[in-house]
Amino acid sequence: MVKKFIQKGYVWLLIAFLYAPILLLAVYSFNNVQIIGQGTSDWSFALYKQLFTSEELMTTVANTLILAFVASIISTVLGTLGAIGMFYSKKRVRNALNSVTQIPVINAEIVTAISTALVCTMFAFGRTYVSLLIGHVILTFPFVVLNVTPKLKQMDKNLYEAALDLGATPTQALFKVIIPQVLPGIFSGFLIAVTLSLDDYIITTFTKPTTFSTISTFVFDAYAKGGRSADVPALRALSTIIFAVIIIMLIVKNALASKDTKAGGKK
Repeated sequence: MVKKFIQKGYVWLLIAFLYAPILLLAVYSFNNVQIIGQGTSDWSFALYKQLFTSEELMTTVANTLILAFVASIISTVLGTLGAIGMFYSKKRVRNALNSVTQIPVINAEIVTAISTALVCTMFAFGRTYVSLLIGHVILTFPFVVLNVTPKLKQMDKNLYEAALDLGATPTQALFKVIIPQVLPGIFSGFLIAVTLSLDDYIITTFTKPTTFSTISTFVFDAYAKGGRSADVPALRALSTIIFAVIIIMLIVKNALASKDTKAGGKK
């Protein structure tokens, strides 16, 4: 009994340690105070109104979302095709390509950022949207491969050849046989790519144009001024919205997974 109580207490303590700061941030997103902790009775939706009426903040959010989705779509396409290509390659080639693909994962992000900036400058891209997009694709591409590869390994390797023997063209076999089999891995890789792109600061800082801002660079610049920027309190509302969207996505994902499990059990 005591052991069980200690175990549950440890879990709840860990959860409180992880999520208490986020909950505090959410609470103070309804308080228009410059510094969290200062007492005030001004509880309202003023920060949310400021967030949606600030042209600079809305432009920053739009920039971040567009960049994340464009980079993630490119990474998902390239990562899926790359994973399929490696899966059907010879063992020596597959191992070599797999090692090269994982370099951005294990490499320090600052090294990736500097090298990407230097290469883009060498090819006359400079610090443009193209170099920024290339940097985010390099960051997210390996994680798509890592999510698609396990699904390929779970699949029968002879399905592709069987489809060809039954009269399908290589393109038809790819889109009607292979892609449906690895679709959950593709979707997971896309979501991870979006998350990484939304959150990235280092690569973005080294490759973005000077007039372009994402949420991460905007937050850093705002707090670099000592938190005295007028938009700093509104960032609490933005953080709360992002956290709420993530929670909703997790609930929906778990609900769908539970539904699929129950449906499989009934069969």
